[in-house]
Amino acid sequence: MESSVDIAFDCLPLRSVGRLDVPLDASPVYRERVERLNAALAAHSADRTYFLYNARCIFRLANSEIAGMLRFDFEGIVCTDAGDLLTESVALDIRLTSETCGGVPAHAEPWLQQQVEKAVAIEFDRFIAAGQLASRAEEIGQLDRLSDLGGFSGMHV
Repeated sequence: MESSVDIAFDCLPLRSVGRLDVPLDASPVYRERVERLNAALAAHSADRTYFLYNARCIFRLANSEIAGMLRFDFEGIVCTDAGDLLTESVALDIRLTSETCGGVPAHAEPWLQQQVEKAVAIEFDRFIAAGQLASRAEEIGQLDRLSDLGGFSGMHV
């Protein structure tokens, strides 16, 4: 069965974040993301906490690729249980970025944002179950080891 909810995100384990100083020539977008990461680290423990970014949730209300579509972009934090096996909490900044429904009533948007959070929690549990969380943490660990070599890893050399 094809899903009527499409969720995609990049995941950064907060325990893998070493430094959060912003380069002087950083773009405003990058600077803002680092500020949000700093805020997340101040508000949450780095253990079992994940920063989701470049993220979207698309609801297809009419089983169509065009009609009845709601697209939400989001960024935020997911915290897992002690075993890193289930999502415990989700705190996302969610924005409705496009729709093909003829308008979303103002009173419906907060409810839809809650549905995004629920859908992301379910999808993150699937992400964990599929082993993608563990492989992402390992991948980031390998990148850290490469950068510890002091070479040109930032230049993909």
